[in-house]
Amino acid sequence: MRSGAISLPSSNPSLSFLRRSFSALRRRSLLRSSASGICADSKVMLKEMEFSEVEKWVQSHGFRSGQAMMLWKCLYGNNMWALSHDELEGLNKDFRKMIHENADVKEALTVKDILTASDGTRKILLSLEDGAVIETVVIPCDRGRTTVCVSSQVGCAMNCQFCYTGRMGLRKHLSTAEIVEQAVLARKLFTSEFGSITNVVFMGMGEPLHNIDNVIKAAAIMVDDKGLHFSPRKVCVSTSGLVPQLKRFLQESNCALAVSLNATTDEVRNWIMPINRKYNLSVLLETLREELRFKHKYKVLFEYVMLAGVNDSIDDAKRLIQLVQGIPCKINLISFNPHEGSQFKPTPIEKMIEFRNVLLEAGCVVLLRLSRGDDQMAACGQLGEPGDSRVPLLRIPQQFQLALL
Repeated sequence: MRSGAISLPSSNPSLSFLRRSFSALRRRSLLRSSASGICADSKVMLKEMEFSEVEKWVQSHGFRSGQAMMLWKCLYGNNMWALSHDELEGLNKDFRKMIHENADVKEALTVKDILTASDGTRKILLSLEDGAVIETVVIPCDRGRTTVCVSSQVGCAMNCQFCYTGRMGLRKHLSTAEIVEQAVLARKLFTSEFGSITNVVFMGMGEPLHNIDNVIKAAAIMVDDKGLHFSPRKVCVSTSGLVPQLKRFLQESNCALAVSLNATTDEVRNWIMPINRKYNLSVLLETLREELRFKHKYKVLFEYVMLAGVNDSIDDAKRLIQLVQGIPCKINLISFNPHEGSQFKPTPIEKMIEFRNVLLEAGCVVLLRLSRGDDQMAACGQLGEPGDSRVPLLRIPQQFQLALL
């Protein structure tokens, strides 16, 4: 009998069931891995699993649940963050041998470059195994909070008109491992400099809820007590408004939700956020009202990128107040960050403050987010590299043409 293993006869029905279950899991893992470009061999991808799946897989090979927890801590806990089989410290010889023969632990991402903005923000360029590049941003704060902004896709299919990533179109979804490892690498690279990475925002490249299976699983690993151990309140997933996926997220995850609103009429939102043509403001906001009835002490964060002459009037502020009535929320006013080929201009800070004050007087909870990292194209809406193959911009409605000159 191997050291540390459970002695089970080969005819044991529970063991046979576990082995059959993980044969199926391995097949699913291979399909996901092949699609994401990570690995397409016969080994299980450990970093594609939540702890319950790792535990069952370990037991299916005749080892104890406690050893699954030791493996899990090597991957995510105790500041170990193993990126290879050689870094699986503290596991017994037979267990490590089994893992080496049956599972893949290799790193999902490779650091290509790190750019430093004048305000201390870091933009990490990360290569996937197929050569595609994603961008992750680490944002330090004087108040002791350091945030990592992770990507969920290479490119994005939503084509929001103010977003540089949207010009890329969707090139691929990221796997669970590729998403989680962005937070792992942020801790490895910057904990000694900035202290603890305290917050995660899914606000990098891509529409997170368009890749909902991997995003929900990645967020679960991040908030797992024995995983990366982030507070669910400090892991925030942003969406442009995919209503069915939004409902699923609110029902299955206890992490925070941000909704990019950015307009107070369907006419404007249809233009700057084409997803509104499928799920308009009424459908989106009524869904939130309905779903948030079941979330105790939960507030959604409405993100509102302010575009000069487009969505920043006092009338817009008054309409925004009416739109969010009955929805437990905070409103985050965001300065637009220009980029190559941009047709928009940022709202002056004085007008942003005036807009904010109208909301405050109505009793709204309002935050004001100024640019961070924009001199290295690391700010909100600036990530990615469309190259020569760019999604065309939509026609500007006639009433806004003068504002964009």
